[in-house]
Amino acid sequence: MNALRNRVQLIGNLGNDPEIINLESGKKLAKFSIATNESYKNSKGEEIKETQWHTVVAWGKIADIIEKYLIKGHEVVIEGKLTSRTYETKEGERRHITEIQCNEILMLSR
Repeated sequence: MNALRNRVQLIGNLGNDPEIINLESGKKLAKFSIATNESYKNSKGEEIKETQWHTVVAWGKIADIIEKYLIKGHEVVIEGKLTSRTYETKEGERRHITEIQCNEILMLSR
């Protein structure tokens, strides 16, 4: 059951081409956003569509696959864990970001 404590699974479309970063340590990082869509009917019977945007990061072999095969618009299933971090901008502002650290990916688009 411990594996279920921090587990995220999303199906969505890439909102941009992945950003690939090769670090000095030799590690590769892929960053991208995916959009998930939901629809429901409100009390008036009107269909409402909502889009949520999620920031995804992936390392190593998964980053290699993302770099090679994924582009904006592709539909994917990602699985990973939710991570949060705080950083400071050049202007000295503290920012908080929540991301999904991807550990599995399934490509639904060709």
